[in-house]
Amino acid sequence: MEVARLTATDAARAARVLGEVRASALAGRRPKTSPRPVIQESWSRMLRSGMDPDHDFRADLLSRDEVERRRRTSPLRHVLPVLREGLLSLADTAQHIMMVADADARVLWREGSSAVLRKADGQGLGVGADLREETVGTNGVGTPLVVRRPVQVFASEHFVRALHCWTCTGAPITDPRDGRLLGSVDVSGPLETLHPATLALVDAVAKLAQSRLRDLHLASLEQLRAVAAPVLARVGGPAVAVDRDGWTAAVTGMPYTSRLALPKSLAPGRGRLAALGPCTVEPLSAGWLIRPTADAAPAPTATRISLDVSRPRRWTVTVNGSAGSWTHELSPRHAELLYLLALHRGGRSASALADDMFGDPARTVTVRAEMSRVRRYLGAHLDHRPYRFTERADVEVRLPDNPLDLLPHSAAPGVARARATARDEQTWRAGRVEGPGEGRVEGRGAGPGAGPGEGRSGHGDRTAP
Repeated sequence: MEVARLTATDAARAARVLGEVRASALAGRRPKTSPRPVIQESWSRMLRSGMDPDHDFRADLLSRDEVERRRRTSPLRHVLPVLREGLLSLADTAQHIMMVADADARVLWREGSSAVLRKADGQGLGVGADLREETVGTNGVGTPLVVRRPVQVFASEHFVRALHCWTCTGAPITDPRDGRLLGSVDVSGPLETLHPATLALVDAVAKLAQSRLRDLHLASLEQLRAVAAPVLARVGGPAVAVDRDGWTAAVTGMPYTSRLALPKSLAPGRGRLAALGPCTVEPLSAGWLIRPTADAAPAPTATRISLDVSRPRRWTVTVNGSAGSWTHELSPRHAELLYLLALHRGGRSASALADDMFGDPARTVTVRAEMSRVRRYLGAHLDHRPYRFTERADVEVRLPDNPLDLLPHSAAPGVARARATARDEQTWRAGRVEGPGEGRVEGRGAGPGAGPGEGRSGHGDRTAP
């Protein structure tokens, strides 16, 4: 069923059909018309979570101070002019509102039709509202953050009945530097005022916002480069100038890398970085000057790596070792790759990873390119030929309570197999794998999918004991 086209020609009939589809699906009957796949998958997540489709959510709003704090720290504040220029004219004309939310699906900005804004206030959809899918069900702010692609939710496609008077169109906005999820932008209003091109427009404007963020990043690096150039000319040895997030602006006397993994607690003085070893750190305007030193390196020690894929839309890898502790937020593709490497501790060839990722062992060029990007921040802890975590790495994987919620955006065959295998709850247990030479699992069970003779990564929704 082409919902957008039907809505544009006969909104009343569209509402009736969607209502029948929802009623049948939630009652466990086969509907005459199947729900769209993205909606059906979202409803399944809600049913597994035990959400009541008839409850009144009205989650608590953030305080004004907390909203202002999040606004000040959100990169989305830089692209509000782009979003307003692209979407507010539509919102005003079609009696819609525009909402901009952060990665936690908290509404930080909201503009548009005054009448629709008042209606939203009456339903608890004001600034500071929590629109996560797990809080309010299928919706145009939270669901795009879970599936990481644009989503349109028509009337009764909302899981919670209280939202059936809305039609929402949202798209995620990611950091163009590393794919980190920043938030989403949504246009919402009555079903009968929806334009069929709204989804394409919201998606295009979200991509324009990401392009603007990329331009701002390159401009800030250029400014830092201008500041760092005379300093690097005087140091007389290897050095690198990076911004506060570790992105390289200029380098001398050492190989170029696009980004250094920096600890959150980085401070001026002597220290150690995973990629450089012993070094000295000096502040620059909007960045750091980092110089490797000639101190003898300590003997290698075991490194603990924690891969957290327990949340539906934010995944991280945390490294604890002799160089300190640091955390890196993962893009969807890198979360899939590292999960598969943790699952197969004996290692995977490029063709095996291509088969796991794309169902096509010939796509080795794509795999090698992605693994090259992973090695920029995790290279000290990865081997290649085959690709695997090093023997000194103690790897643990943090997983969601339900195996079906593992990387819900992912269509990778290897991840899908892991979900299917783990439906047997006995395989979904807390565990941890040490070096692959030992092949030892700590905890109560092993993860699904590892081949015979491989060290298999354990699974659990919390840190292994």
